[in-house]
Amino acid sequence: MIAHSPLDDRIASALTREVVPEVRAFAGKLAQAADALGVLFYGSNLRTGSLEGVLDFYVLLPGAQVERIWPRVSYHEWTHDGVPLRAKVATMALETFRAAAAGERIDTTIWARFVQPSALAWQRDAAAGAAIAQAVAGAARTAARLAVALGPDAGTPEDYWRALFRATYAAEFRVEKAGREDSILAANRAHFDGLLPLALGAAGIAVTQEGGHLRPTLPANERARILSWWARRRRLGKPYNVLRLLKASTTFEGAARYAAWKIERHTGVPVKITPWRERHPILAAPGVLWQVWRGKREKTA
Repeated sequence: MIAHSPLDDRIASALTREVVPEVRAFAGKLAQAADALGVLFYGSNLRTGSLEGVLDFYVLLPGAQVERIWPRVSYHEWTHDGVPLRAKVATMALETFRAAAAGERIDTTIWARFVQPSALAWQRDAAAGAAIAQAVAGAARTAARLAVALGPDAGTPEDYWRALFRATYAAEFRVEKAGREDSILAANRAHFDGLLPLALGAAGIAVTQEGGHLRPTLPANERARILSWWARRRRLGKPYNVLRLLKASTTFEGAARYAAWKIERHTGVPVKITPWRERHPILAAPGVLWQVWRGKREKTA
């Protein structure tokens, strides 16, 4: 029998969180089309249960990873029982997802994203579900290790999670509002409550609790090793994300419309989509970024 840590049990339970029937139906449709092992649902719509905007899914496949630059991103629209649904779908092999969540790849997104709430909206069978839960637990361990290496010698769990999210956002080619990490923690208090000590324990890092503060026992050489691991990913984070954006531009139908929605949602700056921008999202990107920068300056002024 496979031994499960308290973290494994918590993550497996969390992945069974309720999602609305329309989302499960959409996940099943995506899974059947891809012959998937499972489909993870995440993002703000998971928390709110809303079907507005764009639903976020990860479709996890059996076998080896096909693409060298992953995941494969696509955009889908589907009307289910008269309800129009839109989804951004990332597709990749489960084994690559597991390795990225465990910090074995250069990627900076998988473990930082899936230490946040997600739900297993569809699974092929119990074995597939268990493998996916193990991978998501790996994301929590990886995130916790970096959080305590970046954070203070002692602090609240929120101090460590803030340090983690600030660092990962800065390493990615993303447009986020200042204080985004605070909104993530505030919106998902129940999810993060008690998660850090469990993840540190599963990662082999001892921690003592003094009131509401934690004091991880992280030897200097181990902290240096983790920070060295992170330094390489931080340096390569933006170039790697640019490669992903370039790849997505060739496979993501409706990419310009999706990007405009995402930018306005996170910055409050509306982006006008012209026919030229729709046809040439990469060539249009510098002009869009300039428009967003000017819009944010005007709002600040």
